[in-house]
Amino acid sequence: MKAKVLNDAPERTIALVLDRGDEVMSSLQRFATEHSLTASRVTAIGAFESAVLGYFNWDSKEYERIPIDEQVEVLSLVGDIALDGDQPKVHAHVVLGRRNGQAMGGHLLEARVRPTLELMLVESPAHLKRVCDPVSGIPLIRIGA
Repeated sequence: MKAKVLNDAPERTIALVLDRGDEVMSSLQRFATEHSLTASRVTAIGAFESAVLGYFNWDSKEYERIPIDEQVEVLSLVGDIALDGDQPKVHAHVVLGRRNGQAMGGHLLEARVRPTLELMLVESPAHLKRVCDPVSGIPLIRIGA
């Protein structure tokens, strides 16, 4: 993964380019941890050779895994990075396009890049915090927490 700071104030904008074979979520998580990101938004386009999406099952309070084992275009990837405890946590959703034009989407659990993924990460000077929601059992951003 390569990174370049495009702007440094009032918000810092960083371009990240992931290469063929890079795993998206672990790469983003590692970058967020190494750079102590606390309130960021992420957008991206590119393509994956495979991915695993998630659909949150409200009854079981778990993500159902949806494997995608084919080349797909990343039509839209949007997400955020906020503190979960004292560590940054990446949360991303994605819409993927198949060869026939069919789209599918969900929570991005993992993905392998082919040939590239171009991300724009914008870091805010403030911080956001995730707090475990007792009803859903998942960490949600709480403004003012």
